[in-house]
Amino acid sequence: MLAGVIPEVPQCCWLGGNTANLGPLHCCKRGLSVTAVLQPGSLSISETDQRINHLMADFNLTLPDPSTFILMGIPGLEVAHIWISIPFSMLYIISLLGNSMVLFVVGKEQTLHKPMYLLLCMLALTDIAVSTSVMPMALCIFWFNLKGITVGGCFTQMFFLHSVYILESAVLVTMAFDRYVAICNPLRYATILTNARIAKLGLVGLIRAVLLILPLPLLLSRQPFCANHIIPHTYCEHIAVVKMSCGDTTVNRTYSLVMAFVVTGLDLTLVALSYSLIIRAVLRISSKKAYEKALNTCTAHFCVMMTSFTLFFFSALTHRFGQHITLHVHIILANLYVLLPPILNPIIYGMKTKELRDKLVKYTCRM
Repeated sequence: MLAGVIPEVPQCCWLGGNTANLGPLHCCKRGLSVTAVLQPGSLSISETDQRINHLMADFNLTLPDPSTFILMGIPGLEVAHIWISIPFSMLYIISLLGNSMVLFVVGKEQTLHKPMYLLLCMLALTDIAVSTSVMPMALCIFWFNLKGITVGGCFTQMFFLHSVYILESAVLVTMAFDRYVAICNPLRYATILTNARIAKLGLVGLIRAVLLILPLPLLLSRQPFCANHIIPHTYCEHIAVVKMSCGDTTVNRTYSLVMAFVVTGLDLTLVALSYSLIIRAVLRISSKKAYEKALNTCTAHFCVMMTSFTLFFFSALTHRFGQHITLHVHIILANLYVLLPPILNPIIYGMKTKELRDKLVKYTCRM
């Protein structure tokens, strides 16, 4: 048995291993950390649970509520949670203000009621949804040490977060198609892309996101969760929750991996196809002024797309292949991934789109 002091950890016990019959059992109460190693053997899940109960009875400890998970925040940096919350909360507020300003200006200005700006509003809504699905809970952990979340709440957060990611990807694909039509078929743009058609495309993207992500919580709800109810994260990410299961998670892992690659691969292919057709059309333009104007209409979308997909791939690759990276770095990167795009997107479109920039300046000066 090993004992040590760990600050700000609730009375709890959890298994350090991925299965119920092997791995260290960690217990803590009032700053005391106790680790008992369960030796490899042929213990069943029920026998292991009985062994855990006896160990905890000796130390007057209790298991976490089986209907509750505990989000630990950023393990190893608990004492710095308050300081970490300062930049996180500031970034969150900036993202809310920027995207809300875009929604307000587009809603107020009749001249901006066009397909391109309707798509921009959809992007702003997904950005608000992504950051809001994560940051309030993370700040509650940092500020008030409120780490408990029900299993249903955890699954709901996971479903909502990943669904919005899929929806955002669909919005970016639609924006690429919008730029293709604007440059390659400008005379037919008003008839091909109407506000009603854009709304229908958005609805299709939403239905796609729900149908693709719904199996994730449904598959997890059938999994047995052992004594380990501790999630070393600030929010319920799918892979983090899967690692808590003591059952066979092959189907869960395979589906999530295949779904991510298929969706990302398909959407990137459609975006690449749109831009290849745009580039081919632009190269045929003889007028330098028209050439620059055509390229300028794509700059904002291209920057937003590169920001979103670059951060996505960076986060995914470091999560799956960055074993040498410490856990707290993984978690900080995961939180930045949900914060940076919502901040950068309105800034990029505000700077690169003159019509929107002028309206934003007008309303900002009135405040």
